[in-house]
Amino acid sequence: MRWFGIAAASLIVVGAAFTATVERKYEWDMANEYNATSIHAEGDKLFSEKLAELSHGVITITHHFGGSIGFKSKDQLDAVGDGALPIADTFVGPLGGVESVFLLPTLPFLASTSEQARELYEIAKPEYEAAFLKHNQKLLYSSPWPPSGFWANAPIDSVESLEGLRLRTYDANGTVTLKQAGAAPIQLSWADVAPQLATGGISGVLTSAESGVNGSFWEHLSHFTEVNYAVPLNMVTINLDVWNSLSPDLQLAVREAAHATENHNWQEVKRRVAQNYAEMKENGVTVVDQTPPEFLKALRTAGQEARATWLEKFGEPGEKILAEYEARRAAVN
Repeated sequence: MRWFGIAAASLIVVGAAFTATVERKYEWDMANEYNATSIHAEGDKLFSEKLAELSHGVITITHHFGGSIGFKSKDQLDAVGDGALPIADTFVGPLGGVESVFLLPTLPFLASTSEQARELYEIAKPEYEAAFLKHNQKLLYSSPWPPSGFWANAPIDSVESLEGLRLRTYDANGTVTLKQAGAAPIQLSWADVAPQLATGGISGVLTSAESGVNGSFWEHLSHFTEVNYAVPLNMVTINLDVWNSLSPDLQLAVREAAHATENHNWQEVKRRVAQNYAEMKENGVTVVDQTPPEFLKALRTAGQEARATWLEKFGEPGEKILAEYEARRAAVN
């Protein structure tokens, strides 16, 4: 009888511990500077749905789109690292002043298609992971933008059309390149673009068709000129302490949800361009998709300084990434 009592008591203790483990819930606030209809927000919603399913409801996410939780992308590296946010979807271009690797995706005309951009991302992924690790977070997945072009009230298809134009850029690469090309670039976070358009602070925007649709740019601008300048990236990261608090099973669930979302996002970006163009035309936007080769050549020349500056700052790791990427591109061609 004494043995039976001890055994029964042990089972109660074990059962209580198991129940406590199962009942623990994780509720994460996830920040994203872009609005709820953006390709990145839709990817985030897919991620949270898959994660809730794979974790059997143990991990749930509350989304905060449009910067509604108070953080712009440039703030989110510190916010996630410090634990103010458990998880965030961040446009990495503005982080280039902190870690040079984050300027890689927007080096002018390096990767102009989603296929090229993913190849470049996979080559550089260890450097991205190392950079985020320095800031107490783990990279979960990437999310591409469609290629960047020019929004304005006339075609931007010559050096003369750029001369003195107050154009919004999204990071240092764009600022350097467009200044070299003769424009008057102004680097702005996404949240500041619409107010500047409304007040006339800027006359054009370097961004994707996707962003312009999300921001209803046709209320201010009439033309989009396709130049395939770059394929910028958002990246989703999780605070490392939050990550380490998860059981191995839950970490696996996060990884699987992230992997599925990343593959979805890279496939979706191809479809979105056609969808964006159709919506733009419905709203009276003229899409200029036959850009003169001499203008593209001038832009590539203007972008050489940005590339040289990046290599000088990032050094040998950057040289290795570009060498491997260019070797792969040469093999394909």
